[in-house]
Amino acid sequence: MNKRKTILVTGATSGVGKCIVALLATSGHTVIATGRSIEVLQSFTAPNIQTIQADLSTIEGIHLLLKKLPAIDVAIFSAGVGTFEYASDLTEIEIEQMLHVNIQAPILLAKELSRNMMKRKSGQLIFIGSQAGKVATPKASVYAATKHAIIGFTNALRMELAPFGIHVTAIHPGPIDTPFLDHADKTDTYRDSMKNVLLTPERVAEATVKTVGRNVREVNLPSYMAITSKLYAVAPSIVEKLGKRFFNKK
Repeated sequence: MNKRKTILVTGATSGVGKCIVALLATSGHTVIATGRSIEVLQSFTAPNIQTIQADLSTIEGIHLLLKKLPAIDVAIFSAGVGTFEYASDLTEIEIEQMLHVNIQAPILLAKELSRNMMKRKSGQLIFIGSQAGKVATPKASVYAATKHAIIGFTNALRMELAPFGIHVTAIHPGPIDTPFLDHADKTDTYRDSMKNVLLTPERVAEATVKTVGRNVREVNLPSYMAITSKLYAVAPSIVEKLGKRFFNKK
């Protein structure tokens, strides 16, 4: 990662995205930080951080962002929303927000950004996914579905863009202790029940930044999650039975 790059970071105003911006800025890269919070964007004062206020929950907001972007070497899609609730109790608005921000936004952005990367025969797209996309749990049905979608998208996109020298990387962390949980968990019990396994946003950000400029397929955090997800793919009923108490904590 010695070569200085122009790197887009979505979801830059909170959690993992905010930590990624800080790490990239100290590495000397030009960072294009996007998010909804103008106040947080204004707090980025490093000369190599450029900010663009953007709402990725609408197609119009996505198109406005694309019009303002310079040529991008690397895009890190960190923006995401979630609501932990039974599918039958989710509101239409909550479902739409997860579908729009978690699936529609990164797919549309990747579609447009990859076109210029294909012309240059270089680039990298990094998606912040989730272990929920590999092992779904109760009260995370729609959220898990959005992350399943990203896994399918990145797996196909990786093959499509490989001939053009473009790398596609997926980061799949377990639960992270970020403000995301404050919005996602209406019961305010998830953070406490999962405190022994919660990742810090700094750890996820560091793992993400390490992949910049490298041809990395995916990163699972913590690393043992890769084993769990493979076991789930082979014997889902056994994992669900053994993990019933864990699954029902949400």
